[in-house]
Amino acid sequence: MKIKKALKIAREKCAKYENEALFILCEHLKVNRTWLFLNEELEINEEAYFRLLERFLSGEPFEYIFEKADFFGLEFKIKEGVLIPRYDSEILLCQLIKLCKKEKFEKILEIGSGSGILSIVLAKILNIKIISCDINENAIKLSKENAKIHGVENLIKFIHCDFKEIYDNFDLIFSNPPYIKNDYPLDIWVRKEPENALFGGEKGYEILEQIINFSIEKKVKFLACEFGYDQKNILEKVLKEKSFTTDFLTDENGFDRAFVAKFNAS
Repeated sequence: MKIKKALKIAREKCAKYENEALFILCEHLKVNRTWLFLNEELEINEEAYFRLLERFLSGEPFEYIFEKADFFGLEFKIKEGVLIPRYDSEILLCQLIKLCKKEKFEKILEIGSGSGILSIVLAKILNIKIISCDINENAIKLSKENAKIHGVENLIKFIHCDFKEIYDNFDLIFSNPPYIKNDYPLDIWVRKEPENALFGGEKGYEILEQIINFSIEKKVKFLACEFGYDQKNILEKVLKEKSFTTDFLTDENGFDRAFVAKFNAS
């Protein structure tokens, strides 16, 4: 079947997901959109393409289908069962880079490795050592793979454990923790991701509170976290009560996305 006809059928199948149908074909053929339109009379294996479309329409995210994701200009390996990187996390990452350039941190902990993106980019750019933990064994395995791909496997120690099981003290702790309310309605693609990387409790911010308390126990100097767009007020209150001075960060649409908090030890 010619590319032009395959795309016509795909648009009919996908209805409001025409751009996604185009993206899937580009990824399948490993070409860009310009090439696609300049070669629309070429024949392709339409069965393989339509199988990919069906996987997407059934709720499988692109990143799981193609086992990769772009983050901060880098490509990372992604597998089902591990949280998918999102652009929102680049806001936290940029602040972490600035902070680590300004401050001298002896011990750094990431809570929730995921695919390893935050620690890997930090280590790659700044050549610093980091400990990163996750309760998801698949996430730890994938993080190690990504660290090796990006040449920082000797800078990051990935540990399969709950962060509350770590006994060392740290100067800096950072995290993109689960912060979605348990009853929040998610689309079919997000629901394919691991629940323990998404849901933070009945109120959504319970794990964030645990991390704040944990960071005090660990004599932290700075704590930096991503959080839900509607959680600034409660987190600002909690952090102030716990003797943190906090800067909150917004995205380009004005939504609150992350904070960097300095602990004021008495």
